[in-house]
Amino acid sequence: MDDLVVVIALYRFVSISDVGALQQSLRGVMQSNDIRGTMILAPEGINGTVAGHRHAIDSLMAWLRGQPGLEGLLGKESIVDEMPFLRTKVKLKREIVTMGVPGLPATTGTYVAPGDWNALISDPSVTLIDTRNEYEVGIGTFDGATNPHTTSFRAFPEYADNNLDPARNPRIAMFCTGGIRCEKSTAYLKSRGFEEVYHLQGGILKYLEEVPQDESLWQGECFVFDDRVTVDHDLNAGSYDQCHACRMPITDADKLHPRYAPGVSCHHCAIDTSRERKSRFRERQHQIALAAERGEAHIGAEAADAQSARRAAKRRPRLD
Repeated sequence: MDDLVVVIALYRFVSISDVGALQQSLRGVMQSNDIRGTMILAPEGINGTVAGHRHAIDSLMAWLRGQPGLEGLLGKESIVDEMPFLRTKVKLKREIVTMGVPGLPATTGTYVAPGDWNALISDPSVTLIDTRNEYEVGIGTFDGATNPHTTSFRAFPEYADNNLDPARNPRIAMFCTGGIRCEKSTAYLKSRGFEEVYHLQGGILKYLEEVPQDESLWQGECFVFDDRVTVDHDLNAGSYDQCHACRMPITDADKLHPRYAPGVSCHHCAIDTSRERKSRFRERQHQIALAAERGEAHIGAEAADAQSARRAAKRRPRLD
């Protein structure tokens, strides 16, 4: 059990007065506990997905809960066999999830627990909306959900303004991967005069964790923002891989496409990627292959350690 890795996704909207100071402290806690992944800090709160061994994640959560406004912070956990992240990052941004609409009120929609979600979205008077992006919806979604066909969360306000109306859509339910996008999307609708707005508490991941598969209305897999790419209903790594050029999810069938080259391009990005970028990607893939031959990681903490060891070996005096 000690070898298993805990992946935890968390967020909290809370006012942070000195994000720079929190960034330095948080990075130190993560590095000292060998926790990898990305945390995002902004004046409006914290958001991230990170991974580490059980004792390390417990230490991180205890530290975070000791910070003002983060008392009682919760996260959604899953267990994996190998570390899904390569580096430790704590980034500063203007928003913890970018919608591009400043000054939204703190009032959001009504939380609906996973156990109550099926009844709500089965009601014909409810408009069910998937707030995620096009490629995420294509991998899996709830039965009967509307796809806004957005390519980024910044496009959601325009979609809502053009397609939703309080008179025609008096009851709206929305969902996303972990719940954070719905915090903002429901706040946006409330600011536009929608009164009865609901969102899935804990997001899709919490629903998959709590609702038995034989009772589930979820169809397909769920895209996640780590090296697992997708997860199935049991929260195990799904059937998708990822194009390491554009980061889009791809299937085994996609790898047979003539535009697919490992680490260089796929059918999503081949036309839009310049020759220079493809050349860089080919060289990167070559370095990955060389690292694999040496039994080393190409990037991340292990790669840095291996490079340091090789430099140290070159500096040692020869004994012959």
